[in-house]
Amino acid sequence: MWRSIALVALGILLVSMVLFWLYAERWRPLRPSTWAFLRKAGWRGALNLGAVHAYVYGRWTKQYLNLLTNRVFPRLSAAGRNRWADRYHGKVLTHDQARAIVTLNREIPRRDLEQIIPYATARDLVLKGPPEVAVFPCGCRQRRTNPCQPIQVCMVIGQPFVDFVQEHHPKTSRRLSQVEAVELLEAEHRRGHLHSAWFKDVLLGRFYAICNCCKCCCGGIEAMRKYGVPMVASSGYVAHVDQTACTACGACEDKCPFGAIRMNGTATVSRQTCMGCGVCAGQCPAQAIGLVRDEEKGTPFDVRLLDSRR
Repeated sequence: MWRSIALVALGILLVSMVLFWLYAERWRPLRPSTWAFLRKAGWRGALNLGAVHAYVYGRWTKQYLNLLTNRVFPRLSAAGRNRWADRYHGKVLTHDQARAIVTLNREIPRRDLEQIIPYATARDLVLKGPPEVAVFPCGCRQRRTNPCQPIQVCMVIGQPFVDFVQEHHPKTSRRLSQVEAVELLEAEHRRGHLHSAWFKDVLLGRFYAICNCCKCCCGGIEAMRKYGVPMVASSGYVAHVDQTACTACGACEDKCPFGAIRMNGTATVSRQTCMGCGVCAGQCPAQAIGLVRDEEKGTPFDVRLLDSRR
C-alpha cells in the first residue's frame, strides 16, 4: 500500500515538474534562447545550479528582485553583503558613457576589467557592435505600489540575453534600434534618472543590461543606502558646483539619488557620497554643476576608451 502511495506521489511530482517547465517555457519543450543560454553556461553552470538561478532571474525578474530586497538583504551580515555585491553589481554611467554603449560600432571582448569593475567576479564585457538591444519592464518599478513611469525602461544588451527576454516576455518586451535606444536614454536623463551598467555572476559573469534608475524605486540604490550592500560602483567622477552660478534652487538636492547634495546657502556636494551619475548636472536650470574626474573613485566604464584587441 505504502509503495503504491509513494509511486503515485512521485508520479504527481514528476507531472507537476513537467507542467511547470512547460509553463515557464511558454508551452514549448525548450525555447531556442533557453538552449542558447544553457550551451554558453556549460555543464558547470548546470551542475552548480547557476543556470537555474539565472533562469529564475530572467524569467521572473520582478519576483526575484522583490524577494532579494525585502527578504535577503535585510538578513545579510556585513560579510554577506560584500559577497553578494561581488556576484551582482552595477557601475554608474554618465549619460555620454551610456550612449556610447548602445551606439558602439566595434566588437569588444574584454575580461580584464578589474580596475573598472571593482568586484571579485562578474566583470566581463563581451559586445559586438552595433549591440543588439531590447527593452522590457523594470522589475524594481514593477514591484512598487506607485512606481515611477514609464515602466518599460530596462535595456538588455547583447546575446543570448536579448533573445531570452523577447521569447519569455513577448508581450512586454521589444527590440530597439540604435536610434530608439538613444532616445530612451535621453528621455530617462531628462526625467532625472541615472544610468548604470549591470553585471551578474550567473549571467555568464558579464555585463548584460543598462538600467535607468530612479531613486524611489531602484533596488540597487535601496540595497546600498538602506542595507549597506555595496552593489553600485562610482562612475569615477564627482559633481562640482560653480558657486558663483548656483542659484540655490534646490533641484539638485531633490534629484540626487544618493543624497550627496545639501543646500548650505548654495549647493554643497559630499565627495564621499557622490557616485558621479550626473543627474544633478542634467537637472540644474542654471547649468552650475559639472562632473570632474576623481582618481580615488575608480576608473570610468567608457567603451570609447577600451582597446578591443586586448
